[in-house]
Amino acid sequence: MKDRGISSMQCSRRRFLSGASVALAGTICRGNPLWLPGQVHGPAPTASGVHVFSKHLQWLDYQGMAEVAAEIGFDGVDLTVRPGGHVLPQRAEEDLPKAVEAIKKAGLQPLMMTTAINDPDDPLTTSILKTAGALGIRTYRMGYYRYRDDTPVETTLQEIKPRMRDLAALNAQFGIAGSYQNHAGNGYVGAPLWDLVWLLRDLDPRWIGSQYDIRHATVEGGTSWPTTLRLLAPHVNTLVAKDFLWAQDGGKWRTQNCPLGEGMVDWKQYFSVLDRQRIVTPFSLHLEYPIGGAEHGRKELTADKNVVVEAMRRDLSTLKNWLKQRSL
Repeated sequence: MKDRGISSMQCSRRRFLSGASVALAGTICRGNPLWLPGQVHGPAPTASGVHVFSKHLQWLDYQGMAEVAAEIGFDGVDLTVRPGGHVLPQRAEEDLPKAVEAIKKAGLQPLMMTTAINDPDDPLTTSILKTAGALGIRTYRMGYYRYRDDTPVETTLQEIKPRMRDLAALNAQFGIAGSYQNHAGNGYVGAPLWDLVWLLRDLDPRWIGSQYDIRHATVEGGTSWPTTLRLLAPHVNTLVAKDFLWAQDGGKWRTQNCPLGEGMVDWKQYFSVLDRQRIVTPFSLHLEYPIGGAEHGRKELTADKNVVVEAMRRDLSTLKNWLKQRSL
């Protein structure tokens, strides 16, 4: 999705959405309003629901992807519906139902998808959200917004705020929630986390919220991430699991992705904070460390497929063991 300036927003769409209610909900189950039983689309998934990020299975077609995910033991699939993904945005109306059918046939939950959506005026936004909502997909990860060196930070946030408000209204119309992932790195809106809290604080958490990524939060927040997680907690509607460590490369310290439990993330403290804040949502499992190109979403692998499958199986087992120990 193309990231366009605020001046390009269409007045007709603003008039249409002006009557939509996107005020903060009167009552919130902290951290997971979307996943309460009886809301939106039937029964909620379990607290231990883990969905594989289908980016890592793009070397397989819909049926193969779903069957491998089920065989490994995942509860569902976080489906890529974006440029270069399993489903191309321009073909969502035709291909998304096929992908969802394959996921369901394998006995998995098609509740999550990852997109590049960040513009409510893009014609593909309505097409994707309408199709996904009708198929029962509950959340979609949004595309990113970026800070520009030639624009004040406050100006950029003021430009983004109405876009997120209007996306929330579209989401409410189609029964699906947006989820903005905090991503580490200079220039990413949401990396500091306080900016994401500001963008979300007046919006209905049923329809737009945060996909909290502890890996990226640790990179950016060091040891202060528990404070920002507490601040963001009422808006968290999905979680991401992945790990990293700092390593020297060419005389510079850089992040290096690694299997769960082998890096810098303090998982014990993380789950303690999640429990205290009563954040109970499904996880999307990401494997960003080297596994034959699957970490980058390659269509062809440079390693035996069993290497990819076993890496997924190992990280899934690790995460599910941690989830069994939760105190909720």
